[in-house]
Amino acid sequence: MERENLETLKEIPQIRGLLVGLSVSNKVQDESLDESMEELEELAKAAGVEVVAVVVQNRPAVHVAYYIGKGKVQEISELCKHHEIDLVIFNDELSGSQIRNLEEVIGVDVIDRTTLILDIFAQRAQTKEGKLQVELAQLKYRLPRLTGLGKQLSRQGGGIGTRGPGEMKLETDRRHILRRIDDIRGQLKDVKKVRETQRAQRLKSDLPIVALVGYTNAGKSSLMNAFLRQSEDYDEKREVYAKNQLFATLDTSLRKIILSNKFEFLLTDTVGFVSKLPHDLVDAFKSTLEEVKYADLLIHVIDASNQNYELQKLTTLKVLKELGVDNKKIIDVFNKCDLLQDLSEAPKSENAISISAITGKNLDQLIRMIDNMIGKKILEISLLIPYNKGNIVSQLHKEAEVLSTEYQESGIVLNVNIEENYYEKYKEFHLA
Repeated sequence: MERENLETLKEIPQIRGLLVGLSVSNKVQDESLDESMEELEELAKAAGVEVVAVVVQNRPAVHVAYYIGKGKVQEISELCKHHEIDLVIFNDELSGSQIRNLEEVIGVDVIDRTTLILDIFAQRAQTKEGKLQVELAQLKYRLPRLTGLGKQLSRQGGGIGTRGPGEMKLETDRRHILRRIDDIRGQLKDVKKVRETQRAQRLKSDLPIVALVGYTNAGKSSLMNAFLRQSEDYDEKREVYAKNQLFATLDTSLRKIILSNKFEFLLTDTVGFVSKLPHDLVDAFKSTLEEVKYADLLIHVIDASNQNYELQKLTTLKVLKELGVDNKKIIDVFNKCDLLQDLSEAPKSENAISISAITGKNLDQLIRMIDNMIGKKILEISLLIPYNKGNIVSQLHKEAEVLSTEYQESGIVLNVNIEENYYEKYKEFHLA
């Protein structure tokens, strides 16, 4: 980036935000409000918001007009004036009329958690497919809110919640939005056909597929890079973007890994998950997430250093169940163990391992686990092939690694490395 661009970026003032959370006493919560608000703060930071204040309220029920109590809305309005707040972010999804009512009283822009997540996705999407998927999710979210989102749909410029199709004005005709949704779906169908063709070619290669899944910022991209550095054909250019940030990458990556024992597999990355992930977003990204369906093994990457890792683990498993892949072979990989003071603190479960993608700790053990679960078993054996069955010798040179050949009176003795699934064809010639 040129110096003048860097200086321009420095001049852009950071958006000052206030977060709002609500605990409804008659509603069963999947997670504590504190944990959810901590995550909302991380999401806000990922979107470029400086969190200045946090407000929470306990109520017996959601307020129909304002979501929170009207007295609390007035309190927030005063806080916004005092702290010069630009944006108020609610932890739950709001209706269009609730957003309009809140903005009228508070006097600043109001968005909800869904809009925030969609905005982050709009910032991070790099490929044409990713951008189309995000735009589709944004349009589907905004369509039922057209009558309520007065101020928000008329916004212009680069604020949170205005990226992607966010510059649409209130007078935008509903039919125009529906036509755009149909247009995007048509384009995504074309992209899906290309993806299916590429997938069919991969399946023909007979290489096992390993998919990295997990919560956002658990270290999936870092782990993919760690595998790439172990690969015999390592090239720094093949590494994927990795950063300690929520939703640092959205686009699916696919890399071939070739290990020193000739064990090869295809490694694919997937978009990270988060609690309360917008349903429209999951739907929009389903074609991308379908890559998981064709995997022979799932590597569930979990941030062992996060105190809420159990909740994050359950969130990922819930999405996998929605995709119908919860019955796949799976290894729980508790990443970032280098951040734990004592390794004994590392979580333990069946088919699980603690590693550090950054330092490489226990990566060799993880590779052995993957090899044991999906790798082709290689047998080193000696075969005695009669001279009248010379065609079998030719076959073996195609289907096995011939280590040595010896001509004896009774036939040809071949020492070979052969895959276990081929052994049945030749076991009658096996020299014990």
